[in-house]
Amino acid sequence: MRAVLKFLAFVVVLVGLALGGAWLWAGRAEGPRMEIRQPGGFIGQATTLELVVETPGGQFSRVDIEVEQGGRTYPVFSLAQPSESTVRQDTADRLYVMRQVGKRDIPELQPGPARIVARAARPVFYGIRQAESSVAHDVQVRLEPPRVAVLSTLHYINHGGAEFVVYRATPADVESGVRVGDETYPGFPASGAGIPGDETTRVAFFALLHDQDLLTPISLYARDPAGNETMAPLGHRPFAKPFARSRVDIDDRFLRRVVPAIAATTPEMALSSADLLASFLRINGELRRRDSQTIAGQAAKTAPRMLWKEPFQPLGNASVEARFADHRTYLYQGKEIDQQVHLGFDLAVTERIPVPASNRGVVVYADDLGIYGNCVIVDHGLGVQSLYAHLSSMDVKVGDAVEKGQTLGRSGMTGLAGGDHLHFTVLVNGHPVNAVEWWDPKWVQDRVLRKIAAAAGV
Repeated sequence: MRAVLKFLAFVVVLVGLALGGAWLWAGRAEGPRMEIRQPGGFIGQATTLELVVETPGGQFSRVDIEVEQGGRTYPVFSLAQPSESTVRQDTADRLYVMRQVGKRDIPELQPGPARIVARAARPVFYGIRQAESSVAHDVQVRLEPPRVAVLSTLHYINHGGAEFVVYRATPADVESGVRVGDETYPGFPASGAGIPGDETTRVAFFALLHDQDLLTPISLYARDPAGNETMAPLGHRPFAKPFARSRVDIDDRFLRRVVPAIAATTPEMALSSADLLASFLRINGELRRRDSQTIAGQAAKTAPRMLWKEPFQPLGNASVEARFADHRTYLYQGKEIDQQVHLGFDLAVTERIPVPASNRGVVVYADDLGIYGNCVIVDHGLGVQSLYAHLSSMDVKVGDAVEKGQTLGRSGMTGLAGGDHLHFTVLVNGHPVNAVEWWDPKWVQDRVLRKIAAAAGV
């Protein structure tokens, strides 16, 4: 009997040691992994907090978020009572939390340093213990909105055309520019246009697009890193401009020439050679829209300085086959099949003539581009770029610096072209605008160079 008792006591000790070891091990278990994705370094009037919490199986016993400032703590989220927060189970293991933490949601916040602290726990050891973790993120509370003020005068803008503004945005680290309706045009340091001064002086090119209302509101905006934003009306005078309408007849000969060629350069579209007309309609619609997105994407490659100082150069001795914002109705066998807007100038001289760069700049695109065929895009700085399409050959590559008048390639009929010609477009932040203005020395002087000289005190 004594032996049995000793054995039982031994077993109890072993079990106790095992339980104690398990208890200690559970206490050292790793808690949930956490990442505060937003905000960056600032909290403003309205700021979004984003937290990602991850643990195996997505078992969370607690997730809490607080904002600490000046010895005070402001609870902003609890998994037990998520209130106005957005909580989403991204995966089986990951929880996503979004919550507003700006001054509007925490009225007691004051300008100055603060800290965001998140804590989470998950059950371990059959839920008897909790594995905990925390993460902290230091921020600055910034509550005063930025300021913007127009410095230049006489902002006249044609429908489908562009304009230029000199303005001041403070403090120096704010993001700023021009808003025309829903479109945004970023500002650049005025030093990039040859205007001396501090970093608060900015410049921007902007446009009133052909498909925007003539009375679309135009404003300056400034947004600081904390998300505080200010807008101020930009005084301007818009001018109506007529846009042409035309009819384009499509025949089988044209379809047989262009559709297979474009299908070969865009295999991802899986165009059918069995139904050339249906393939053409996809090219003229879907591919045209995709190409426009590619063109707009080149705006991000613009230089923060103005690479040109004189009017743009048109293609010499060229006849104009189509003008900017020409509204085209396409017909096949006498029936209307499509409508599109032609956003550029079609210029023709003779076959395969040298195509000159319209102004100094840097090549940011030189490749096939769907309906545009062989296409070159030259960046001229401050968001201004020029496009040359349907080329039979290209003599430049991405990264090449080009001078005004330098040959970029030769005209042709690649892409969706009915004959040998150059499709030319001026772009402002990726948006096509009327090139006639940029070819006009008086427009360039009045709308751009005069404002630069006045701001520079010349």
